[in-house]
Amino acid sequence: MIHEVLAVGPLQCNCSIWGDEETREAVVVDPGDDIRRIRAILSRHGLAVKWIVITHAHADHIGGANRLRSVTGAPVYMHPADHQLLPHLALQAAWLGMRDPGAVDIDTALAEGDTLGPAGASLTVLHTPGHTLGSVSLLCSEERKLLAGDTLFRGSIGRTDLPGGDYRKILGSIKTKLLCLDDDIAVTCGHGLPTTVGREREQNYFLRNL
Repeated sequence: MIHEVLAVGPLQCNCSIWGDEETREAVVVDPGDDIRRIRAILSRHGLAVKWIVITHAHADHIGGANRLRSVTGAPVYMHPADHQLLPHLALQAAWLGMRDPGAVDIDTALAEGDTLGPAGASLTVLHTPGHTLGSVSLLCSEERKLLAGDTLFRGSIGRTDLPGGDYRKILGSIKTKLLCLDDDIAVTCGHGLPTTVGREREQNYFLRNL
């Protein structure tokens, strides 16, 4: 499998490009900005985007989704619990010091247990509310990888002081959906450095009582 991570936009959101070396089909997760750079990586690997997946509806993660769809034709997927955040993307962008991404249209709803992506290395949706009501993480068991969005970070967890955030819910999501995974699962976080489930289980201050 091809898995490239690039930090996009002013808040350096980690956008994942997940591609199959045989079918050349790709998933792009959280195309928050820098669509030209994303397209350059896709072109270098000869990948065709078939799925655009949003882990949660914050402007730094969703801001480039419509632009990427317009050049690839791929549908945009997101959990419906975050639809309430979409009318406020301009306000979010102002808070975050970003340009207004404009309206973003969602084509397909994500739900717990859905699978998408190339055969043999598909991504399974884990609904992990807490950072937002509709936050999801994406697990590829075959590749031993987790794309955690802004639910879990190296040494931290997602902030819960924005609309839809809930501290108890994010801890519950991490406990029931992420810490039950094997220690060797590699975690790509929504921002910052990668980690593993085992490292966070042992060293993450916020998870010490879980």
